[in-house]
Amino acid sequence: MNQAQAPKTYLSGVQPSGLQHLGNYFGAIRQHVELPLRDPGEHFYFIADYHALTSSRDPAQLREQVRETAITYLALGLDPTRATLFRQSDVPEVHEITWLLACTGGLGLLERAVSFKEKVERGLKPNIGLFLYPALMAADILAYDSALVPVGADQVQHIEIAQDLAASFNAIYGDVFRRPEALLSKEHSKVLGLDGQKMSKSYGNSLWIFESGKPLAKAIARIATDSRSPEEPKDPAGVLLLDFLRLLIDPAEFETWCARVRQGGAGAPGYGHLKQRLVEAMEQRFAPARERRDALLRDPAEVDRILAQGANKARARAVATRDRAFAACGLR
Repeated sequence: MNQAQAPKTYLSGVQPSGLQHLGNYFGAIRQHVELPLRDPGEHFYFIADYHALTSSRDPAQLREQVRETAITYLALGLDPTRATLFRQSDVPEVHEITWLLACTGGLGLLERAVSFKEKVERGLKPNIGLFLYPALMAADILAYDSALVPVGADQVQHIEIAQDLAASFNAIYGDVFRRPEALLSKEHSKVLGLDGQKMSKSYGNSLWIFESGKPLAKAIARIATDSRSPEEPKDPAGVLLLDFLRLLIDPAEFETWCARVRQGGAGAPGYGHLKQRLVEAMEQRFAPARERRDALLRDPAEVDRILAQGANKARARAVATRDRAFAACGLR
């Protein structure tokens, strides 16, 4: 296709793997919500329930997690009039595109996929779907003529695989698929968990975006600290609580906390003070979103309407891409 004439299209996906945490928000969701407000181009965001099947074995739980993910995006401000939100499984054409890419792409691309090796090393039982995951992800990207794919740094290799698969197909059949490029967030791409490691639901160290009240205070109480007294001067870079505060308060206030911790002495805050401020910051930051979430939970028909509307638009685009690729390689 003529890339110069194609509209500027953004696309990204999120796995419905449970309650979305601060790492999900600052690493991806916030960028997905804000991009449509800054750029008038087309924006497609899908809930990757096909991808979830590589590890999900509970149908009822998967359906609930898909709905929870949709509600999370909408509650956090995704505007369905500016961005297309849909379920991946509502666009079956991505599987046809996956097969076309698989028939022209080299096996070595998937064999070198880092994510597959990492998941197997963590004990996830390998299956064919897990191995083919990058090919399906490539089809997700290419189906909508995506120009830019907002992702974290750990997903860049998947974008490169999509580029290579598109190039292999195009080299044989002509200019069919648009080359996508990764769009990395410039800040907060890696959010630390309660134990100081990367925040992940699978590690049990995550903090739910909508946590509140006593459960929030209890979760924040688990953030790793040490036995140093408040009066002892400390390097702010070594205080995990400050990493969390940095995400949630304005820079001027953050620098004030850092200065007090660095100086030490009688006026220095203890870990208890930092935890209390973090509870307050979480409550304040996400209070409006919690209210919207409650309203959406009471109106499931509205969520269904938004997802159905999004699926119609997304599928129309994917069908056109599929048909173009079919024509190029001799099908139909």
